Amino acid sequence: MLRVKRVYEGKQSDDGIRILVDRLWPRGLRSPGAGIDEWAKDLAPSDELRRWFGHSPERWLEFRQKYLEELSVPQEEPLLKRIARMAINGDVTLLYAARDTEHNNARVLAGVIARFITCLPQE
Repeated sequence: MLRVKRVYEGKQSDDGIRILVDRLWPRGLRSPGAGIDEWAKDLAPSDELRRWFGHSPERWLEFRQKYLEELSVPQEEPLLKRIARMAINGDVTLLYAARDTEHNNARVLAGVIARFITCLPQE
């Protein structure tokens, strides 16, 4: 099972493996109490794209397309597949810090990983 959640919501028993998918560490969050199992900042949007987007809903569609292009490079595939396999075998929660719960990189990333889930054989 793959979920997407704001990192500030706190850890729940059904979160499974919690993966932060932002390039920057969330403001005001202390590492020991965050309940983050992995920080996949390599899967986050580039600094240039992140700054350009600025969480502006007007730029959402273009941001989404550009981010999908960044994720489509061959070097990202092994990490995407690894997270997909983790989600096939248990619960995985992708964590993000943005206030906007609909227009954020974790939503885009979850869609990409979901496509890998449907293509990978179950173990």
